[in-house]
Amino acid sequence: MNAQNPEALVRKPKQIPWLKWLRRLHAWIGLWGAALGLLFGISGILLNHRTMMKIPAAQMEQSQVELALPTPLPTDAKALALWLQTQLNIDREPSKVTTEPAKNVIWSGQSFQQPSQWKVDFHSPKQSVNAEYWVGNTFVSVKRQDANVFAFITRLHKGVGMGTAWILLADSLAGGLAFLSLTGLLLWTKLHGPRLVMAGLGLTSLGLAIFVVLNSL
Repeated sequence: MNAQNPEALVRKPKQIPWLKWLRRLHAWIGLWGAALGLLFGISGILLNHRTMMKIPAAQMEQSQVELALPTPLPTDAKALALWLQTQLNIDREPSKVTTEPAKNVIWSGQSFQQPSQWKVDFHSPKQSVNAEYWVGNTFVSVKRQDANVFAFITRLHKGVGMGTAWILLADSLAGGLAFLSLTGLLLWTKLHGPRLVMAGLGLTSLGLAIFVVLNSL
């Protein structure tokens, strides 16, 4: 009787062809999200502690100035915004322009006519510029806040002053994390029946736990 080769007795697990491509895709998506994940991870920690257990890392340096307006005075809030862009060398469009109409206010039992107020805001990850102007004044009050490095990355996290491209980029990271979670789970199960059942039960239990907690708040 011929001796059987011990290696022949070892059963090789059945290979699923596209599992190899799933591993590669999982690795490339992970590489794509590594840099942005680090950025959003650090800023997420800072934001998580912004009210309780504060981490005094993110700081905004504040300053204020009153600027004399040209003659003739700006005719509306948009004209004021254009003048501020030129005067302060701001290379971006205003994030918000608001106009509060004139109204009657009661102060110490007397009625006064409060003039209209214009507000112009410019925001970017590096700084914020907020201008307030009471119609009829010859000056406008401007407040400026400059971010340090940690404040800068937290403002990036929140998308302050960023456009559609940044929002879509952040969405790609969020979608990538969801994809990595699902593919990581599939790679762990190796698409074997018992492991798939375990993963399904685990996700179902987690979903029920989150549902119960949210309903109890």
